[in-house]
Amino acid sequence: MTPMMSIEVLMLLGPADIVALALLGTTWIALGWWIERPSGTRPSVSDIMRAYRHDWMVQMIDRESRIFDQAVVDALRQGTSFFASTCVIAIGGVLALIGNAESLQVAAADLQRGNIPTVVWQVRMAPVALFLTFAFLKFVWSNRLFGYCLIVMAAVPNDPGAALCRTRARQAADLNIAAARTLNGGLRAMYFGLASLAWLLGPLFLVLATLGTGWIVWSREFASRPRDILMGGS
Repeated sequence: MTPMMSIEVLMLLGPADIVALALLGTTWIALGWWIERPSGTRPSVSDIMRAYRHDWMVQMIDRESRIFDQAVVDALRQGTSFFASTCVIAIGGVLALIGNAESLQVAAADLQRGNIPTVVWQVRMAPVALFLTFAFLKFVWSNRLFGYCLIVMAAVPNDPGAALCRTRARQAADLNIAAARTLNGGLRAMYFGLASLAWLLGPLFLVLATLGTGWIVWSREFASRPRDILMGGS
């Protein structure tokens, strides 16, 4: 798309579309920063789980058999693989819909009335593809980080009194935390990718979907029953 065509497409989008799209991006970025930022006053579930992951690796040191710990990390890796595969399928479907202008125009006609150019519908589908692509990259990297964590866990000496024992356990915990943080970032991208589908109905629906998704993500991290349970055991 040439710069001139890009300007023409932007002109086809109304001020409400621009505001709704800006709200979507701002809410996604702000929530990610808020959730992952360590806070002593009101920590998120993700922040609380960091301490539990460190405790997990400390407990692993004294465990005679560490097969259980490896199995847990394997289960986490399987989750990242599932989400990555789901993203690939979804990205293919979105790109196919964007590339098939006629099918997109027919589907769009059922959603909104009025003579809206096909390119506008294609632009409205673009955030979905971008969010899903971002999520896919996050899931793949999270999978690799969990793999690194497994290797470092295997490098923890069997002797709890060994010099490198706690150092290796701490490194494994940090890799585990980094993998979980990356996984959470991918999940949030999927949430807001689904929310961006509401743009097909119009900018107002995108605003409502963004606010609703933001509230769901925030409440699960800061005002949920699982958070109360985790805080009670910290």
